Amino acid sequence: MAEVIGVVDIVVAEGRAEALKEAFAACARGTHAEQGCLTYALHQDNANPLHFLLLERWRSQEDLDAHMTTPFVADLFAFAGAEGNLAAAPSLTFASALGIGDPAKAGL
Repeated sequence: MAEVIGVVDIVVAEGRAEALKEAFAACARGTHAEQGCLTYALHQDNANPLHFLLLERWRSQEDLDAHMTTPFVADLFAFAGAEGNLAAAPSLTFASALGIGDPAKAGL
């Protein structure tokens, strides 16, 4: 089973950064309790406070698939889909590390 890394790129609408943080906090409480969750962390761009990156690390694709069916993810998607919350559709990328180079530094 290969770990899965997720990067979600989010730009919120003006005045909606705090609302995103609140929506994420509710989702993170449930997500962090999932056995397959290794990392689930929201980051805010130092240069643009409306730009966020969600970095995820899952034990397996099966764990990620199960996560995507939880009610707290549905609530976060509802926030993202509500008119006026985001400046653009988020970008989601899921990948597996290739492990090239120093094994201790070649993956998240």
